[in-house]
Amino acid sequence: MQWIHHHSSGTLSGVDRAFLGIVTCKIGNGDCQMTRAMSQNVSRRRFLGSTAVLLVTASGSRSFARTYSGGSLPWEPNQTQPPIPVRPGPWLYFTADEAAAVEAIVDRLIPPDHSGPGGKDAGCAVFIDRQLAGSFGDSRRLYMRPPFAHGTPSQGPQSPVVPKERYRTSLAALRDYCTATFAGKSFVALGSAQQDQVLSGLEKDEIKLGDGSGKEFFETILQNTMEGFFADPIYGGNRDMAGWKLIGFPGARYDYRDWIERYNETYPLPPVSIMGRADWNTPG
Repeated sequence: MQWIHHHSSGTLSGVDRAFLGIVTCKIGNGDCQMTRAMSQNVSRRRFLGSTAVLLVTASGSRSFARTYSGGSLPWEPNQTQPPIPVRPGPWLYFTADEAAAVEAIVDRLIPPDHSGPGGKDAGCAVFIDRQLAGSFGDSRRLYMRPPFAHGTPSQGPQSPVVPKERYRTSLAALRDYCTATFAGKSFVALGSAQQDQVLSGLEKDEIKLGDGSGKEFFETILQNTMEGFFADPIYGGNRDMAGWKLIGFPGARYDYRDWIERYNETYPLPPVSIMGRADWNTPG
C-alpha cells in the first residue's frame, strides 16, 4: 500500500498518478486554476450585471447615496490580511500525544526516501496544527447554520463538526482502536506495516472508529497532509520547500516567463517562498 511516494522515474501507481494530477492542477498547471477562476469571474460579473439592472429597474431614475463627514471612512486604506509566518515553537492545538500520532500518520502517507523528507520532517504536522488553531479549525469563515444534510462531494463539508473537533475525537477514537486491537499499543508504537494496515483499513472504510468516522478522517488528514507538503512554507509545512523541489515548482518568484515555453528542460533556479529565501538574508 503506497499513498504518496516520491518518484523521479519509472511507473507510477494509480494513486500516485491521481495525486500528481492534483498537484499538476493546483500547482504546476496555471491553466487549471485560471480556467476555474475565469469561469467564476464570468459568473460573478453576470450576476453583478443582472443585479445592477434589477436595481435600476426597481428604483427608476431615483438615486441614493450615503454621506460621510468628519474625514472618516467606513474602512481602512490598504486593509488586508497577509499570512502570518509560522515560527518554531510548541504545539498550538494538538496535545503531545495527538501531535505524535499525527506525525506518525503523515510520515506513512508521505514516507521519506532518497528523493526527500517525509511528511513529518517536511512539517506537515506543524502545518495541520497551526491550521486547526486558526480560522480553519473552527470554520469561523464558513456558513455553519443548519440544516446539515448529507450532500455530494462537490458541495463540500456538510457537518456541524468543525475540523479541530474532528481531529480531536477521531485521534482519540484511533487511540482506542489501536490499544484494543494491538495489545495496548498506540498507533505511534506500531511498526510501519501495522500502521499501514490501520491506515489502509480507514481508507477502505473497513475500520470504523468509535466516533463513527474512519474513511472520513482518513480523507481529511490525507488532504491536509498534501496541503502541508505543497503549501508555501510561511504556513509551517513544506519545510525548506521540499515539496516544491520534488516537483520542480519555482514558488513565488517574481518572473519566470523565460522558462514557460521551454518544455522538457529542468528549471535550474531554486524555489522562492513568499518570505523569500534564507540565503538572501545576509548580515548588513
